[in-house]
Amino acid sequence: MTGIGDLGDRAASGPITMLTAYNAPTARLIEESGVDIILVGDSLGNTVLGYDSTLPVTLAEMERHTAAVIRGTTEITVVADMPFLSYGVDLSESIRNCGRMLKDVGADAVKLESGPHTESLTEQLTDRGIPVMAHVGTRPQHAHQEGGLRQKGTTESEVAEIEQIAKAHADAGAFAVVIEHVPNSVGRSVTQAVDVPTIGIGAGPDTDGQVLVLADVLGLTEKTPPFSKQFGDVAGEMRSAIGDYRRAVEDGSFPGN
Repeated sequence: MTGIGDLGDRAASGPITMLTAYNAPTARLIEESGVDIILVGDSLGNTVLGYDSTLPVTLAEMERHTAAVIRGTTEITVVADMPFLSYGVDLSESIRNCGRMLKDVGADAVKLESGPHTESLTEQLTDRGIPVMAHVGTRPQHAHQEGGLRQKGTTESEVAEIEQIAKAHADAGAFAVVIEHVPNSVGRSVTQAVDVPTIGIGAGPDTDGQVLVLADVLGLTEKTPPFSKQFGDVAGEMRSAIGDYRRAVEDGSFPGN
């Protein structure tokens, strides 16, 4: 399996694959499928917990679901999203929260939605042996500030800011950079600007890898982002199986005699 220290070599041999997971059964299937990395994303809020954004997700919820993913896997690298306000407020508290995600929960690394406020934190974390995955471009935790989940990197100033933040975090020790919902040209330019692997989600084909939200891949969401792709119709299969169960109970064929 691909470890954090192997990610650069993995990128050199072909695109890195990453998917989200939030529980043991799906994490086990992802690992068995040969995907490189599982991200326990704060997209948990939208896809599992019924929130309308990622902002309500708590640290305790992220810890619980990350632990479930780890229990369902054996070797795959597991990266835990740090939820809104669990970092970037108080340095000591941020370090403790991120460290606990590794020490107590068992994650291999944490992901931070990155900005100038997380540059020093990234350096402090990596100095203490806590691997950090940075995240630039569209940042869901900043949706209120940035006018919703719109595409970023559409102006020269936004492109310059995204590149600067990505480079600063790579220099601070981040082992990879997620680039979300930017024009293909920005995904390419950021990838060229940093010396660590990049993983795109709506950032075009020129990043070093790709990540998607599992619910979008499986067809479990009613509305998917414009940059995503549905690879299956699990919702349809579930509706069919649930309907078959109901009918079998109603007509007496289950459980039978």
